[in-house]
Amino acid sequence: MHFKLIVAFVEDNKTEAIMNAARDAGATGCTIINNARGEGINEKKTFMGLTLATQRDVLLLLVETHLSRHILEYIGEVGEFDAKPGTGIAVLIDVEDAVGVMHQAQELEEIVEENL
Repeated sequence: MHFKLIVAFVEDNKTEAIMNAARDAGATGCTIINNARGEGINEKKTFMGLTLATQRDVLLLLVETHLSRHILEYIGEVGEFDAKPGTGIAVLIDVEDAVGVMHQAQELEEIVEENL
């Protein structure tokens, strides 16, 4: 079985919706790293030396290769990444190998077979 890693940087108030969307699209789990910060083209505004920016979460989703593009596009829609600047980004990375996912392999095989 081959995997890809989706790394999504999202506004913390959209984390739950994006996780649910990923699961609906075929993801079997997610790791969340809380309280990340980021900056886009424009610098963040400051007030009295404090940066006024929403907190971000980093979502890591190890997904089966055949489902990866669909999951990526769906979380992009739900997160409104292309519709509203600054709402988040997601990237898809090839994974050479993974361990610790054998308990999910059977479920993933059934899902992938249904979608092919």
